[in-house]
Amino acid sequence: MRSNPSRRARGKGREGVSAPAEPRANLYDEVTASIIAELEAGRFPWVQPWGRAGAAGPGLPRNALTGRRYSGVNILMLWGAVIARGYPSQGWLTFKQALAAGGCVRKGERGTTVVYADRFTPDAEKARARETGEDARVVPFLKRFTVFNLAQCEGLDGLTPEPAQLPEREIVPAAERLIAATGADFRIGGEKAFYVPSADFIQVPPQLAFRDQINYYRTCFHELTHWTGHPSRLARDLSGRMGSHPYAREELVAEMGSAFVCAAKSVIPTVRHADYLAAWLEVLREDNRAIFRAASQASKAADFLLAFDGPPENEAVPAAAPLASQPSHERIAA
Repeated sequence: MRSNPSRRARGKGREGVSAPAEPRANLYDEVTASIIAELEAGRFPWVQPWGRAGAAGPGLPRNALTGRRYSGVNILMLWGAVIARGYPSQGWLTFKQALAAGGCVRKGERGTTVVYADRFTPDAEKARARETGEDARVVPFLKRFTVFNLAQCEGLDGLTPEPAQLPEREIVPAAERLIAATGADFRIGGEKAFYVPSADFIQVPPQLAFRDQINYYRTCFHELTHWTGHPSRLARDLSGRMGSHPYAREELVAEMGSAFVCAAKSVIPTVRHADYLAAWLEVLREDNRAIFRAASQASKAADFLLAFDGPPENEAVPAAAPLASQPSHERIAA
């Protein structure tokens, strides 16, 4: 994604960076429209031209002060800014964080929007629930914040350095370790890659069968993202048949989830199933929250997989999400 809503820094001493609250529908529409525009132009926001001179290599965007990774649709928005503006870093922080770390955002720099979604229960609703004995209704909200890339700041040279990048065709030991650590039932052989939910196994061709051997890891992470949707794990809807909207939604999750894991392991993400583009556009045009849900599910899937390797440096292990109860459906997801 190459264009992002932005906000200009006015110099040291500025208080806060959160923008005024806006109607949730407007923010959903704004982000969805920007991603649709990218897809219509033939660009996939989760697959970027990482080789551009001067730009950061593959990696998940992170808060440069806390080390915590950004998640969901924020990954797409921050990746887009890195590529569009040629930033050499995947590290981001707020205006106040830059000051707290002993540096500052350079005067005149424009920030990049990220969003925060949560729910709250109004006091009036709590009171109503106590009086009636009914469950209190929660109200969802979506808020935007502004962050700045490390390249837009001064005096922050001591923050976390960028991870070392690996050559394109090198066997990736970190990827091998992660695949093994999941304990997934991998069956090597045949000419196609797929996941079978009812039998809970993944099949992929041998690595030597791939024209570019690095694609073996991209394919494994795509299928592992499907694997996380099993009822015993993250319990996504795997019931869709090819050509249906549920199928397209799950493939969108697998595409982005694979890209997130690849980036975390310094493997350049690519599009595994560009032939689903029309179906994805149809889903996004019909529902302005679809990309938020898909990116959130992809981020949860990536976090689920990456947790087998332990937390990144300076980041605590997040609490496991509760598993939903859902019947298993026979489906082969490629």
